[in-house]
Amino acid sequence: MFQGRGLFFVPVIRQLLDRQDLDRILTRIAHEVIERNRCVENLCIIGIQRGGVPLAYRLAGKIESVKAVSVPVGTLNIARHRDDRDIRPLQAETGRTIIPFDVSGKKIIVVDDVLFTGRSIRAAMDALMDYGRPACIQFFVLIDRGHRELPVKPDYVGKNIPTMFPDNIKVRIGQEGVEDAVLLETADE
Repeated sequence: MFQGRGLFFVPVIRQLLDRQDLDRILTRIAHEVIERNRCVENLCIIGIQRGGVPLAYRLAGKIESVKAVSVPVGTLNIARHRDDRDIRPLQAETGRTIIPFDVSGKKIIVVDDVLFTGRSIRAAMDALMDYGRPACIQFFVLIDRGHRELPVKPDYVGKNIPTMFPDNIKVRIGQEGVEDAVLLETADE
């Protein structure tokens, strides 16, 4: 429920993308990654906990199906590197950082589900540097909803979806018993 000017609003939920849309987007992004990084043998993918993790695995699978090369995948918990911990208290463990490869000298693609203010990707780059010095870091986001507070621009965007500031984008991918979907939650006045 949203609250504004002393009133409560019932959220309106609208589906923006379904399973087929997500599959098409990931196939397109896989081809863009291959075109940009001709040598994918030095490529690794790291998903930001939580929403970026299933996307990272699916993107790696798409690249592997095209190039027949295994792409290592890791997961990154950015909670301790966020600059808004005083505003957003640390939540319960949202997933561990698991990077089963040396990031030094590698081309790393950091994956997240939604780009909003840019603070998550900034925290992800800080966290990633704790594990080594990549040759380069590229950024793939499924949904870019605007409202940037930091000068961040993704290298790969699944879909741009302009939103109002209080809107909420929910990405459901890889959740047991739930169909893959991207939902937009808005306040109904």
